[in-house]
Amino acid sequence: MTSVAEMLDKTLAAAQPEALRFNGALRLLAKYRCNLIQSALVKAHGVDVQGGPFKGMHFVEQAAEGCHIPKLLGCYEQELHPFISGIGARNYDAILNIGCAEGYYAAGFKRLLPAVTIVACDTQAKAQAACGELARRNDVTLDIRGTFAPADFGSWQGKTLVWCDIEGGERDLLDPVAAPRLRNMDIVVELHPTPEHPDAGIVPKRFGETHNISIVWPRIARYDLPPMFRGMSHLDQLLAVWEWRSTPTPWAIMLAKSLAQSD
Repeated sequence: MTSVAEMLDKTLAAAQPEALRFNGALRLLAKYRCNLIQSALVKAHGVDVQGGPFKGMHFVEQAAEGCHIPKLLGCYEQELHPFISGIGARNYDAILNIGCAEGYYAAGFKRLLPAVTIVACDTQAKAQAACGELARRNDVTLDIRGTFAPADFGSWQGKTLVWCDIEGGERDLLDPVAAPRLRNMDIVVELHPTPEHPDAGIVPKRFGETHNISIVWPRIARYDLPPMFRGMSHLDQLLAVWEWRSTPTPWAIMLAKSLAQSD
């Protein structure tokens, strides 16, 4: 197994500009420290979510990808909490969680909305297995699937929310021409600009005529950390709420005008 020191040496020796090498080394060390903090948090508090909209959910020991501590604390993607807090009043028949990872949102929504059908989709078998385990731990039923294609949206006729985080794949999936049913669905999607597609707003532009659209940006979480953090350094406290983003990835909250008229 490659040690952290070996990975650090390799990162610093890479044939890249100095700034990129140092940034890579910093991220590597920060993630390593996060794993140590995570172990201490799990030892002190177990894997129950400590706060936020999914407080009390029995979580997994390790996220399928990305950060873990903010999910355990309950401050993960805090910019979406206002929408989640009012989700029950929107009376959805189904929520399609596309890019579900280990099921943080899928299981969390099912605990909040037990009568709503929750579909959890991920192309990774590891994520599907973790999502199934999370559903079992919380005694909820999820419809767990693999790839979700544009044509699949046509199968959902009730009031439906699409909750999508697929690392840039949203440009191919969320196309109202290929999937006309999307024009009458609410959509919450994380936007991922890439060097090949720097315009993160390309998906919202497709829905300008059919949806009321708000763009919300990630922010450093403001959160009362558990007492165990009081003796830790300020850097450790910051790392506890860090979500491991490489670049800012805004969310588009797109609410179908047709659904607003029917409420």
